[in-house]
Amino acid sequence: MRPGPALPADPHPDGTTVLGASDVARALTRIAHEIVERAKGADDVVLLGIPTRGVTLAHRLAERLSAIEPAFDAAASTGELDVTMYRDDLRRQPTRAVGVTRLPQAGIEGRTVVLVDDVLYSGRTIRAALDAIGDLGRPRAVRLACLVDRGHRELPIRPDFVGKNLPTSTSERVRVLLSEVDGVEDAVVISGREDTEGDAR
Repeated sequence: MRPGPALPADPHPDGTTVLGASDVARALTRIAHEIVERAKGADDVVLLGIPTRGVTLAHRLAERLSAIEPAFDAAASTGELDVTMYRDDLRRQPTRAVGVTRLPQAGIEGRTVVLVDDVLYSGRTIRAALDAIGDLGRPRAVRLACLVDRGHRELPIRPDFVGKNLPTSTSERVRVLLSEVDGVEDAVVISGREDTEGDAR
């Protein structure tokens, strides 16, 4: 009996892939349509990504908004928001590197700001983002889009647009892999490792 063809190697042997590249693409397309529907267009929408992967996701959403609303200027309506100095754990981890905040040239005053992050967890990163926005201007509204909501909120924060609701235990780790950042095919991977550093989003 001849052996069958070799199975392809698991690209994520230390975890389970819950979303593949096509799933991520579909989720982002759906979120983009929901943003346009909720805002009744995209004229005053500003996308602010939270580093690191939130910035990449914000740019991908901007491309999709442009496809839906051709008048939407992706380059002029997308930025990134560093929240390092607004985090409530600075005293415990004072050596965090400060990143860069880049706002669209038109700013955020009176506009609908959509914060974009990869994984929503405790909500503390989003609280810090709201504080940062308060120092930068007064948008008409602030919305939250995330690719994955893994639950375990510690603050009363809820996303407006979600790619995937993913029930997890606190001991599990959720990783979002994006080709632009990680050099591998897009994926969302969950593993049971005890080390959850970086997940408290």
